[in-house]
Amino acid sequence: MKAHDHDTRPGFEDLLAEGAAVPTDGWDFSWFEGRATEARPSWAYAATLAGRLARASAALDVQTGGGEVLDFALGRAAPEAPLLTVATEGWPANVAKAAALLRPRGIAVVASPEDAPLPFADATFDLVSSRHPVRPLWSEIARVLEPGGTYFAQHVGSRSVFELVEYFLGPQPAAVSSARHPDRERADAEAAGLEIVDLRAERLRVEFHDIAAVVHFLRKVVWMVPGFTVEAYRPRLRALHERIEADGPFVAHSTRHLFEARKPTG
Repeated sequence: MKAHDHDTRPGFEDLLAEGAAVPTDGWDFSWFEGRATEARPSWAYAATLAGRLARASAALDVQTGGGEVLDFALGRAAPEAPLLTVATEGWPANVAKAAALLRPRGIAVVASPEDAPLPFADATFDLVSSRHPVRPLWSEIARVLEPGGTYFAQHVGSRSVFELVEYFLGPQPAAVSSARHPDRERADAEAAGLEIVDLRAERLRVEFHDIAAVVHFLRKVVWMVPGFTVEAYRPRLRALHERIEADGPFVAHSTRHLFEARKPTG
């Protein structure tokens, strides 16, 4: 965050209003520039996905968000992009955003709820990808993959940014804090008949430099603090604002894992 003279620094109410006003559609996080930082995983998911797309013939990107990651990866893969690429997304605002972004590449975006069966025939794709799916439907992923096909994804891990979650909600029960654990996802993928090729996890430093960044983050990543509104959490937001002003950025840690699984040929 850029240094400001104390007299010109935005106040609590101004920061709340700013964080509450920023649009939350898509997965473009550029607004956070200078206001929040997150270390990136070492495996460079989007660039690595580009290499996978360049070798695929039919690809599906599940829960594509606003299509930003897929668009970047396809741009890097060109001209060796798959003959067929399709994306799904469940949030209406994101469906529209992804469709507008990906249409020039000839990519169809199918509106499909995240917990619904994938609207595709069996063994349609040799590559299924996803960046930060809410919950991977392993049986559906296995069904739409052709034998020998690959699922390649970056998942949010367990207890991701839980320092912030527990600041607002208090200590979370084990059933909540252990959700999304890579060992559990490995077991679920194997139960669906997939073979695990690669599974890597990293814990990454996150810093929130002002309360507007906290508000925007919780509005955008709605499952962190379910039902979050500025009014409902105003006292905690004020206390956190004063803590950031006095002590500097609020530090949390995200968890990410790289997941590669294969559908057996036999």
